[in-house]
Amino acid sequence: MMWLSRRLRESAAGEETAADLGVTTIGGERAGVYTRGEVRDLALCTPGGLLWRPKSGDRVVVLKGGPGGEEAFVLGTEDETAADLADGELRLYADGASVTLRNDGTVSISGSLIINGEAYKPCTCDTAVGAETGGV
Repeated sequence: MMWLSRRLRESAAGEETAADLGVTTIGGERAGVYTRGEVRDLALCTPGGLLWRPKSGDRVVVLKGGPGGEEAFVLGTEDETAADLADGELRLYADGASVTLRNDGTVSISGSLIINGEAYKPCTCDTAVGAETGGV
């Protein structure tokens, strides 16, 4: 996504592009985005496996399609906090929580972990008891 935002900045002021970098003015399922002017009621398109709704003030890419480019979609976000991600890694995030999937198989969770409606509590079992019974 960074390459796209760089290309958008490099394009001439009056030149039409297939995408624009903008800021959401209205968040939610049908976003409003200011690019070269404000456009409202834009549908969201995200890759499979991601559930995301922009909030007001998010920087997003608006992809234009259809004959004459009159159809537009909010494509995704440009976020500086993704700088620690390697190619192929993924972070799902919201204010106060995130899940990061790393290429080495590590899953990092920031925030509270809830499993089946219950707050996760690590096992505080005495490992010496398990050793005495053969691990059972």
